[in-house]
Amino acid sequence: MRLHTILSSAVAFALAAPFALALAAAPIEIDLSHRLDEERGERLEKVVERFNSRQKDYQLKVVRRVDGDAPKHLNLVTREEQAQFMAAKEEFKPLYQVMQQAKEPFDGRKLSPELRVGLGDRKGNLFALPVALSTPVLYINKAAFRKAGLDPEKPPKTWAEAQKAADKLFDSGSTCPYTTSWPAWVHIDNLSAWNGAEVATAKGKLDFNGLVQVKHTAMLTTWSKAKFFTYFGRRDEADRRFAAGECGMLTSASSLFSTLSEGRKVETGVSALPYHDDVQGTPQQTLADGASLWVGAGKKAAEYKGVARFVSFLLEPDLQVEFTALGGFLPLTPVARAAADSQLLRADVAGLDVAYLQLQGKGALRELRVSQIEPVRVIVEEELEAAWAGTKPAKEALDNAVERGNVVLPAALKGQVLK
Repeated sequence: MRLHTILSSAVAFALAAPFALALAAAPIEIDLSHRLDEERGERLEKVVERFNSRQKDYQLKVVRRVDGDAPKHLNLVTREEQAQFMAAKEEFKPLYQVMQQAKEPFDGRKLSPELRVGLGDRKGNLFALPVALSTPVLYINKAAFRKAGLDPEKPPKTWAEAQKAADKLFDSGSTCPYTTSWPAWVHIDNLSAWNGAEVATAKGKLDFNGLVQVKHTAMLTTWSKAKFFTYFGRRDEADRRFAAGECGMLTSASSLFSTLSEGRKVETGVSALPYHDDVQGTPQQTLADGASLWVGAGKKAAEYKGVARFVSFLLEPDLQVEFTALGGFLPLTPVARAAADSQLLRADVAGLDVAYLQLQGKGALRELRVSQIEPVRVIVEEELEAAWAGTKPAKEALDNAVERGNVVLPAALKGQVLK
C-alpha cells in the first residue's frame, strides 16, 4: 500500500513537473502602447519582434493607445502629445530610475543636449527616452528644378532665393512650386528658432507674433495668392504629394529623406531649412522633435527589468543604424552616429548630415514648443490657415493665435483639455 502511494506520488510529480516548469519559464509580458499610423506601426512591430526573438525572458506586445487608457509599461508618445505627458509625470516612472534599479548601464548625458530637451533635468537625468527624432529641412525635386532652368545642385538657402525658385517653377508649368507639412512645427517653432525669434516670454507666455513671424506668415500668404505655395493640410499630406512628383519644393521632417530615397519616384535633393537673411544673426539652430518613450508607474519590479532591457536594446549602435536607415531618424549617441556614418551609403545619410548641421548652430534650446501642446497647436494652425487663405492679415492671425493660445495654455500644461 505504501509502495503504491509512493509510486502514485512519483507519477503525479512526473506529470506535473513539465507543467510547473512551463509556468516558471513563461516570459513576462510587457505592453507598449502607441498612436502611430499603419506604416510606422508596422515598423515598430518589427523592432519589437526582433527584441522578442533575441531573448526568452520577456514578451513585448504592441497595443494601440486610446483616450482614457491607463499608462502601459511602455508608452510611445508623439510630438503633439509630449506636453500632456509631461504634465502628468506622476503617472510615469522616470526612465533613469528604472535603469538604475534594473542595474542596466545608462547615462542620459551621452545623448546630445538638443535631443533631450524637455525630457530630463539639468543633471542629464532622463524622464523619458527620445527615440525617433528629426528636424525640418528643405527638399527639392531635381527634375522640376532642371525643367525650370534652376541648378538642382544649388538649392535655395534663403526664403528670398526660395521665392525666386518658386517663381521659375511656376513659369515652367508647376502647379505646386512649394508646399509644407506640419505647419506649426515648421513655420512657428522652427522658423522662430532658426531666425532667432522667441515663441514665448521668459515667464512662459506665448509670444510668437513678432516681426519675424508676421513677415514670414505674410510672405507665405503672398505666395499662396501667386500660386507659388499650395497647402495640403496640417499633417503629412504634402509629403505624399511631393513624393508623387507634384511639387517642386517641400519643407518637412529630415526623417522623410529615407522614404523619398527608397521610393525613387522623385530625384530628391535635401538642403537646410531656408532662413531670412535680412534678420541679423541668422541662421541659428533648428529643433529636434519626435517620439519619446515613457514608462508607466506602478508596475512590478520584474516588469521594469524587462523595460530596462528593451531600452538598452534600443540604444545599441547597430539598432540605431537600422532606425536611421529605415526611418531616417537621428541616432541618439555619438557612437551610434559614427556607426551610421560608417555603415550607410553617403546618399542615405545626406539628410542626416543636413539635419545635424542645423542642430549644431548657435542659439538657445527652446523648451516650450507650440507644436508639442495639442490645444495650442490646433489654434495656431487654424490662424495660419486663415492668413494663408487671405481671410485675415498675418498680424491679426498671429495676434489671435497668441491670445487664444494663452487662454488654453495653463490648462494644457496641467494635462487638462478645455471644452
